Amino acid sequence: VQLQASGGGLVQPGGSLSLSCQASGYSLDEYAIGWFRQAPGKEREGVACISTTDGRPYYADSAKGRFTISRGDAKNTVNLQMNRLKPEDTAVYYCAAGGPCAVEAGRLIVDMDYWGKGTLVTVSS
Repeated sequence: VQLQASGGGLVQPGGSLSLSCQASGYSLDEYAIGWFRQAPGKEREGVACISTTDGRPYYADSAKGRFTISRGDAKNTVNLQMNRLKPEDTAVYYCAAGGPCAVEAGRLIVDMDYWGKGTLVTVSS
């Protein structure tokens, strides 16, 4: 299983960015796909996850209402649309495969088996 995240870049506060995760070596139906991020000096944080069984999205409180996870039109892709970005969203974003997805106390709880290389998102004016 290989995962590749792309779409990161520099965006101003309040702006939008769309990340894409391309998976290969397995079918999207076999695993849940999640997006995680890690800011300098901070622990890795789960942002969003999409279920394999029903396509239901799960969001951490930090992402709810601003981010949207969805399966892409291209085969084996999962996208993360990020709107109303804040400086505190600055981090390296990773996509991962595993599951199942769950949220507990506003935090994304999911065990991932496979991780891709990250893509840097910088929110700054």
